[in-house]
Amino acid sequence: MGRGDTEESTHSTIKCVVWDLDGTLWDGTLAEGDDVSVRSEAVEAVIGLDRRGILQSIASKNDPLTTVARLEEVGLLEYFLYPQIGWSPKSRSVAKIAGLLDVSLDAVAFIDDQIVEREEVRFAHPEVMLIDASRVVELLSMSRMRPRFVTEESRMRRTMYRTRIDRLEAEERFEGPQVEFLKTLGLELEIAEAGADDLLRAEELTVRTHQMNSTGVVYGLAELSGLIGGDSHRVLVARMRDRYGSYGTIGLAVLRCPGAIWTIDLLLVSCRVIFAGVGNIMLGHLRRLAFRERAQLFATMRPTNRNRMMYATFKFAGFREVSRTRDSVLLEARVDEVPPIPEYVKILVAQPPAP
Repeated sequence: MGRGDTEESTHSTIKCVVWDLDGTLWDGTLAEGDDVSVRSEAVEAVIGLDRRGILQSIASKNDPLTTVARLEEVGLLEYFLYPQIGWSPKSRSVAKIAGLLDVSLDAVAFIDDQIVEREEVRFAHPEVMLIDASRVVELLSMSRMRPRFVTEESRMRRTMYRTRIDRLEAEERFEGPQVEFLKTLGLELEIAEAGADDLLRAEELTVRTHQMNSTGVVYGLAELSGLIGGDSHRVLVARMRDRYGSYGTIGLAVLRCPGAIWTIDLLLVSCRVIFAGVGNIMLGHLRRLAFRERAQLFATMRPTNRNRMMYATFKFAGFREVSRTRDSVLLEARVDEVPPIPEYVKILVAQPPAP
């Protein structure tokens, strides 16, 4: 076993597993005319990872048409997003998959039976987790393959990415400004007070979301449960859908509002919906709430190398910096100058179901 070919790691949960095919997913070599036989332990792993919300793809040196036909024949093609099948170096395929899925390389695992292929990926991307194909039977028990959360949205993650691919393809075909394309999507953004059923996904979002995250603070299930329904805090979740399907719960705001001074302790938005300006829309909603209650609205920001886009979102949404320490920034909003809701999205404001 080479360095890195192990599940023992202090790194975070794997978000994407990239499979080799010959000698890994199946026995035999397709290009040599073998009647390849899919390994039962590999099928079990593919299905198990999918149920946990871990995305999967392929990096294989094979003929694309023949390979896709075989994957479809054995009923596995649907599990793999952006399969890279051809003659490119595996390192290039792994990087391309990570980029298309918007997953960092340190959250990617690569499985291959050939040590030379694993070492080629290691040389280019030392942060990628490498796994020898002989260990596929152990895959589901590896610590980095066991997400802390398996929610209904986790189980639907692959389907959501499939609809995302459909949207991106439609956007590529569309001729005209992006705002006109957005109008064709029939976007609906629902902003609701969080109920008990929302809290597991809310906790998951605080763990998984890094770029569009104002503080990076992780809120546990018990802590979130203690915040909802009280007078001093409000916890809001945002869900989005369009004509292609649901994006699921993609936004979270934790608002401290004990009186006439309100502070956004956390705002986060999934990177999957950055294109729709959801961060700005949620901030506009919070500004309208504060204006209606005659409250001043502040926000706490903890700048990192990864959340610069969130800082820009606050500034674009009309927040100004009022103080700064080594670790945090305090911003204040002009609640009486709220930008209008973009005409390409319909806002739905909902209340949680009665207990």
